[in-house]
Amino acid sequence: MGSSGRTCGTLAGALAVLGTLMGKASAKERDDRLMWKLAHRLVKEFEGVTKEYGGIECRDIARIDWKDIKQVRAFYKEPDSRRKECFKVIERTVEILDELINEFYSQKEATK
Repeated sequence: MGSSGRTCGTLAGALAVLGTLMGKASAKERDDRLMWKLAHRLVKEFEGVTKEYGGIECRDIARIDWKDIKQVRAFYKEPDSRRKECFKVIERTVEILDELINEFYSQKEATK
């Protein structure tokens, strides 16, 4: 996120998807309460996914200095770079997000 090495953009993106699907459409509306519960679960699941890397920070997963152009080039160009670890995190996060979205719509359908 902004070449800072801070919070992994995968988590930010997944939370944005939940907010877009489940959040309020106008300032006068209220967010769906289930959105907050599922967003919290997403963060907890993401912490589990990234535990082996040492945390949810990009710098923990990718282990590069985003301000060092040589490291960035190697990250993108070398087939054995840590980029493969990022892909693992992305893939698992998409699976979790899919499960949460399905749960949301299943619960919505059940309350109709």
